[in-house]
Amino acid sequence: MSSPYTLAEYSEAKAKLEALKARWENYSGNNPNKFQADIAIAKAELHSIEVELKKAGELAQTPSEKRDVLLDEAFPNARSRQVVDWQGKKYMRRFSPVSTSLTGKTVKAWKKYWEEVAG
Repeated sequence: MSSPYTLAEYSEAKAKLEALKARWENYSGNNPNKFQADIAIAKAELHSIEVELKKAGELAQTPSEKRDVLLDEAFPNARSRQVVDWQGKKYMRRFSPVSTSLTGKTVKAWKKYWEEVAG
């Protein structure tokens, strides 16, 4: 499977996010929201590139990410907080925001994962 992104694009997105964070750290003005919208967009872009590269096998996955892929294949229509039995253990489908708008009301990107729960 080929990714629509390259490792160079991943590096560029990562560098862009780090540069924005550095600009925020070095900002001496009195606007607490300065650069925050740009940082949120950069986080969402980086996350989407990273997910695609991991799907394509171009970036290494952690053991929990590998497990999550298998769970996604076994339960493709799982909803948030749905608990499933898989290989003798129980897992709950979870979502958490990668980045949000300045108000926090709009989520720009979601991270989806599985969490092991006590059975």
